Amino acid sequence: MLQNTGKLAGCTLFITGASRGIGKAIALKAAKDGANIVIAAKTAEPHPKLPGTIYTAAQEVEAVGGKALACVVDIRDERQVGEAVQKAVDRFGGIDILVNNASAISLTGTLETPMKKVDLMLGINLRGTYVTSKLVIPHLLKSRSPHILNLSPPLNLNPVWFKNHTAYTMAKYGMSMCVLGMAEEFRGQIAVNALWPRTAIQTAAMDMLGGDGVGKQCRTADIMADAAYAILSQPKDYTGHFLVDEDILREKGVQDFDQYAVQPGHPLLPDFFLDEAPETLVQQMEQHGATPAFKPPSSSSSAAPPSGGPIESTFDAIRGVINEDVVKSTQGIYQFDLSGEHGGIWFLDLKSGCGSAGQGEPSVKADVVMTMDSSDFSKMFSGEPEERNKQLPVGVTIATICSVVSMVTVVCGCR
Repeated sequence: MLQNTGKLAGCTLFITGASRGIGKAIALKAAKDGANIVIAAKTAEPHPKLPGTIYTAAQEVEAVGGKALACVVDIRDERQVGEAVQKAVDRFGGIDILVNNASAISLTGTLETPMKKVDLMLGINLRGTYVTSKLVIPHLLKSRSPHILNLSPPLNLNPVWFKNHTAYTMAKYGMSMCVLGMAEEFRGQIAVNALWPRTAIQTAAMDMLGGDGVGKQCRTADIMADAAYAILSQPKDYTGHFLVDEDILREKGVQDFDQYAVQPGHPLLPDFFLDEAPETLVQQMEQHGATPAFKPPSSSSSAAPPSGGPIESTFDAIRGVINEDVVKSTQGIYQFDLSGEHGGIWFLDLKSGCGSAGQGEPSVKADVVMTMDSSDFSKMFSGEPEERNKQLPVGVTIATICSVVSMVTVVCGCR
């Protein structure tokens, strides 16, 4: 594991949701340097289903060499956050690092998500992160090594990450938007970054979502603690990054990731919001002989054909090669209305972000709608002999995507 260097010695960390899970793991990692830890969380009394309280976490922090201040805080309450911040300043003389870890999750669709849960997720993830940052920033500006670290994902606008749990994605991306905005607002003054796990992490929340069998498909919270430590050890000009735990640790020379696995050697469940669609993640797990402990809800859209088959394979390949460069050079959104054996509606977005592609209609109106037989579509992208004049094998070059779109627009019936 990543070794402590002592860089956080004497620093004061204000960590939300630090009574258990990833928040506590980050607290303990920093405490080994002799850091001061403010444990800002709601659990003051033992919970029947959740381990630990702010007081047991404080005891663990002090047992490994840190100093702890346990504060009962509901981060939706501005007054409670303000009081905890003042207690931290009175006790330790200031605040150097803010870790926005507290979060709520409900992987449910729009009609299945009660407004109480919507308000909870928006209140904790988005508003709580914003108000805590707002109240801590004045003290960070006085620090010699100020950092804000949000436990939130890269901003991936592929509609697949919205369709099954729009409310949760909105709330979680709210945390990421705080990183995007505050990193620029305080550039040169405070380092503001985001951290997200490559795979599922075993926590109480994960156990509730996935059940007893999910643990062996996860890594421990130690990998997030080590990654957070690596980020927080950087100078304040290291800012505006959306980082993945495994990537940052590889940069630091870590090569053995089995040490973080709950069950070394067992296939791991990839996390949301990164490269693959939820349905693809499930397929990958099953191909490795593992049974995903929880599966993302299936879409009820009648426009989306069943997964699998040559069209799905083609779009998997397309997703693997599109990037910001091809988006900048193309600036178009395409919809494919396919008929025949593998009929259905598919989209290719080469206008937004790093690009996206998949089943169903695009999230905004397509610039071009292409109507063609599914077999012709497959031949065009695979370069079969009878389609020699349109031979454009996916994955050869990035220019392939731009070329095939241009040719299809001319060759096929478009509207």
